Amino acid sequence: MFYDMLVYMMIFFMTFMLLTFLYKYMLILLLLMELLVLNISLMMFLMYGMMSLDFYMIYYLVFSVCESVLGLSLLVMIVRYYGSELYYMFNISKF
Repeated sequence: MFYDMLVYMMIFFMTFMLLTFLYKYMLILLLLMELLVLNISLMMFLMYGMMSLDFYMIYYLVFSVCESVLGLSLLVMIVRYYGSELYYMFNISKF
């Protein structure tokens, strides 16, 4: 149990490090954010499983699906508007 939590926390911090170094493409940023959401949900599942509060996971999963759909729709809008997903090629102030 304790080692599982350590593994998830290591993956969590490694994902944060990747977020700081790989910032050129929006799709990579969205995939890393989804990896963070997945790690948080696994840690919450382990902690809430011990306390018998599993129904809170449903709320978290609903909100995480909503934010992933929003991010993907923004990515599609940016690719259609600019023709590329490179982060340094467009100016955010146009939106």
